[in-house]
Parts: sequence; C-alpha cells; structure tokens
Amino acid sequence: MTSTREALEKAIAKRMFSKGAKRQVRIPDDLIDLVEAGLLRRLQDAIAIGRKAGKSIAGYEKVKIMLDRGEAQVLLQASDGSERGKGRLSTPEGGKWIGFLTADELGQAFGRDRVIHAAVAAGTLARRIVEEAARLQGFRQVDGGTPAAEKDIGNA
Repeated sequence: MTSTREALEKAIAKRMFSKGAKRQVRIPDDLIDLVEAGLLRRLQDAIAIGRKAGKSIAGYEKVKIMLDRGEAQVLLQASDGSERGKGRLSTPEGGKWIGFLTADELGQAFGRDRVIHAAVAAGTLARRIVEEAARLQGFRQVDGGTPAAEKDIGNA
C-alpha cells in the first residue's frame, strides 16, 4: 500500500490491521487525522532543523536573495498567500516547489505565526523535506478529492 488517505481508509475498512496482527485490533476513530498530523509534524520538524542549521529561511526578501544566488533547492509558498506575491518568485532551477502548506503550518516550522515564503538550501536536508512533503501530500485532498500531490509539488 502507498501513503495515501484512500489506502489507509481501505485498510481500515477491510480490517487489514486485525488480519495482519492475527487478532482483534481496535483502530481509533480519528486514525487518519492522527496520521496526517504526524506527517505534518515530521515535515515541520525537518524544516525547523533546517532553520536551526541555517539551511531554511523565511521571508520574501531573504528567499529572493537565496534564489538569486542559486543557493535554494526548494521553494515553499503558503497556499493561502497572495497569488501576486507568490508569482514574483520562481522555482529554483532543477529544484522543487511546495505550495500546499498554509501560512500557519509554515509559520509553526519557523517559530512564527505565519510564513508565506520560505526556501531550503541544496543538500540532504532539502531532499528529506521534499520526501516528507510527498508523504503528507498523499493525505491532503483539494478541489473535490483531487490529491494535493497532483497539484502542489512541482519541478523547475
């Protein structure tokens, strides 16, 4: 099975946890929400580690400078940020764009209330952030059930 909300719902409906354990397993009613929250926390923690290491930065001007210098591998932009402001920054060449987190969710990773623009420098941590984002995307739903993975992570 893959890391999608649909796959987990299917496993719960088919009682796969009980079958795998070969005994009755009680599944919390909010298991899907708990898994999504855990995946979000992992992504936020990876971004926060980058912030502490000086590899993740937030703020339009700082992000623009990092992009102009060619140091960024990942551009993160809040889904609820202004389209006009987000349109002024481009995905790093050969890098990734992540645009499904809210300003509040990005803000938590940086110890702020809200963050609209953030970037991560090239390296192992950037790859980890992209991997964690891909896992979380499998659980996010947008526009009538279309998985966020089909819309909100992109290549340069």
